[in-house]
Amino acid sequence: MRFVSTRGASPALPFGAALGAGLAPDGGLYVPERLPRLDARDVEAIPDGRLADTLAALLRPLLGNDPLAARLDALCAEAASFEVPLVPLRGSGDHLLELFHGPTAAFKDLAARFLAASLSSLRAPDAPIQTVLVATSGDTGAAVGAAFHGREGFRVLILYPDGKVSPAQAHSLGAFGGNVRALRVTGSFDDCQRLAKQALGDAALRAEVPLLTANSISLGRLLPQMGYYAMHALRFQRRHGRPLGFIVPSGNLGNAVAALIARTTGLPIGEVVLATNANPTLSEFFDGAPYRGRDAIPTLANAMDVGAPSNVERLFWLAGGDEAAARSLIRVQRVDDARIRATVAAAEARHGVAPCPHTACGLAVLEDLRAAGDTRDWAVAATAHASKFLDVVGPLLSSAPVVPAAFAALLAQPAQADAMAVDSEALAAILRAEWSAS
Repeated sequence: MRFVSTRGASPALPFGAALGAGLAPDGGLYVPERLPRLDARDVEAIPDGRLADTLAALLRPLLGNDPLAARLDALCAEAASFEVPLVPLRGSGDHLLELFHGPTAAFKDLAARFLAASLSSLRAPDAPIQTVLVATSGDTGAAVGAAFHGREGFRVLILYPDGKVSPAQAHSLGAFGGNVRALRVTGSFDDCQRLAKQALGDAALRAEVPLLTANSISLGRLLPQMGYYAMHALRFQRRHGRPLGFIVPSGNLGNAVAALIARTTGLPIGEVVLATNANPTLSEFFDGAPYRGRDAIPTLANAMDVGAPSNVERLFWLAGGDEAAARSLIRVQRVDDARIRATVAAAEARHGVAPCPHTACGLAVLEDLRAAGDTRDWAVAATAHASKFLDVVGPLLSSAPVVPAAFAALLAQPAQADAMAVDSEALAAILRAEWSAS
């Protein structure tokens, strides 16, 4: 199995090499040269047990004889060391897929931990220190910081949009210290993402400073997210004889694309519906307009404030490059701030949960499906714990949600983040200075 660029102008690489490269030399994203197709016997052979076992079964055909294959079971066990439960809601056929039980209380923890474990396993003892450069709209940076914190041979530089993440998110991004540093950028997440891509695509800079990426442009961030969709879809199908559909709050599209990849390989995943915030890029495209990235607008669901989602390239790859085929893969519904507030305020009585603003987007889509007469089984992906967004949800709930212990410990640490303009040369200078100081 080899991995190729979505833009088709870079050499094919084995899994580990593509993982280390992050972004392809032609600026594209790595995807499998071909997707494994599972027949009924293959699907039946996937164990109905721990998430780590399901994840290893899904990734094994993609790794082939890559050096990481020999350690795959251990890597998956290290990544998936926490529960990812499917919890029934109050409505018939309504479920919540709780993805926030990792150390930073967000769905990004699983894949960030897999990526960190894999890159650490691939690293030679005498290799130079590598800098993991990550742009974040709120949750990715903390997950990556936690996954790489204290790992020998790695340094993390987090770029986040100043004033456009929640107070708890901002604190967590700057609270690691040690080999993890945060920069608060005077711009949007899209600006942060562009800065990271420019640095990763700068051959001269990378010759001086060994760089890695931990955004969802990385295969190591994308592919492990198949695991929780596959595990619960399989379990649901085996126990009820019906497919389970998923409503996925999304901004950069990686989590949703992972569900689509799992379904394409042959897993019994039902329909996938994307819940976005008021940023219109995806909803306009799926309504029939040509794809057009643009600057993001700030919303209450800030981690989804993305105007030019990177993983659109992988969506088009799944559809064979055909826009009409891409639109057939998923549906998209946009949820504005007023609807987010209303959904959070009503969620305790209606669903029995206290959602974060992003999960509220998914619950709003579920409510609309039910209002339209849809009686199928649905699971809303709960992408983060509500306590990360107390500034938004606190006034709307009857009581404040309890902060999970691991995240509370992170918030108890002092935090520091340095200001930076939207300036690729300034970022390159910081990277060079960090490297020379090591």
